[in-house]
Amino acid sequence: MFKKILIANRGEIAVRIIRACRELGIKTVAVHSEADTGALHTRLADEAVCIGPAPAIKSYLNLAALISTAEITGADAIHPGYGFLSENAHFAEVVGRCGLTFIGPSPEAMRAWGDKVTARENARRYGLPMLPGTGVLKGPGHAIDEANRIGYPVILKASGGGGGRGMRIVRSNEEMRRAFESAQAEATVSFKNPDVYLEKFLEEPRHIEFQVLADKHGQVWTLGERECSLQRRNQKVIEEAPSPVITEDIRQRIGALLRQAIRETGYTTLATAEFLMDDRNNLYFMEVNTRLQVEHPVTELVTSLDLVELQIRAAAGEKLDLPDTRPWSFRGHAIECRINAEDPVTFAPWPGLITEYHPPGGAGVRVDSGVYGGFRVPANYDSMLAKLICHGRTREDAIRRMERALDEFIIGGIRTNISLHKRLLADPDVRAGRMSTRTIERLIAREIEGTLP
Repeated sequence: MFKKILIANRGEIAVRIIRACRELGIKTVAVHSEADTGALHTRLADEAVCIGPAPAIKSYLNLAALISTAEITGADAIHPGYGFLSENAHFAEVVGRCGLTFIGPSPEAMRAWGDKVTARENARRYGLPMLPGTGVLKGPGHAIDEANRIGYPVILKASGGGGGRGMRIVRSNEEMRRAFESAQAEATVSFKNPDVYLEKFLEEPRHIEFQVLADKHGQVWTLGERECSLQRRNQKVIEEAPSPVITEDIRQRIGALLRQAIRETGYTTLATAEFLMDDRNNLYFMEVNTRLQVEHPVTELVTSLDLVELQIRAAAGEKLDLPDTRPWSFRGHAIECRINAEDPVTFAPWPGLITEYHPPGGAGVRVDSGVYGGFRVPANYDSMLAKLICHGRTREDAIRRMERALDEFIIGGIRTNISLHKRLLADPDVRAGRMSTRTIERLIAREIEGTLP
């Protein structure tokens, strides 16, 4: 087992990793930018090192600073969390060349599944259901030809990334050239990779993802699925496990295909396979995230597993002692709300000083947070302050508990999206489990329409 882990991240996920390390008896090194001096993760870690100014490119994305800090502090492994360098195969390669362990898949496995085009090829090879799509496009003309073959509407996607960046919905030949150039430019800036590809666009799909865990001894588990349909601009807002619409038959069938694909491609530690579901409950493979997911706590609550601990153990080469490799059985239902520092109406980021902070508590309530009263939220990074996760015996129990917890959550001095979560959970369609990736958009449209004279 590792003796000391450097955490190449910030905020709530850095705190989450520190807690897992503490329970494993592992020392931790927190890195931080000048803007994060005094952040919670720097206070909880055994050591804290400033690695640069506020801009992420000069701190959290600075490979040289991260590696030199690991060497100076005597760390023997680096945990990338999510975001930043977590899916950067070059970073994983550099970490290995420097004699450190990257807590994640190998660079080769990361490239095999992290690149969206290559992942589609792998998924097709192992029989996962696919939407019509393409490989890397050579230019706007090639994109037009392929779109006519597939049939509009289509969606352009960046091969090297995710999070909604480099994505454009296209409905006609006339829109394609501008959309292609825009998507390619954004992909280049965001991921240093201009490659884009096309996929058939589903108008109102559900977004379902499957959690996978593998060790270095050929064992692979699928730990069920998460429902991630409540999104805004391709960014998840609320997640839950299990999905209200996934049957045991679908769970077992997709799980078996995923376990074979992950095992035979030599992938280890955690992975999340993302799917879209159409209105006939057909699943279609979309991509694999080769890292720990933001929404991992809902899976932890319904499986009673510590995914971060298991990820660390797998990276250290341990043979994981889990009961078997069949699809996991669930214990109750869990829901997660992402609490962001943003205006709940305009969604504009809202950095500033937190004057008061009182997280909710009680049975079945968990808060993963990286802030506290008196902390100044910087304007340089993602706006997420905390994740509020509630567990109940049934989905309705979990929703009621979440509503109670949201009422208790006090964050003063800045604006947050807590009121949006309350409105979403009160929506009849959400309550009934009738959701799509356009649910939030429709809710906001109805609210705006209701305010018009």
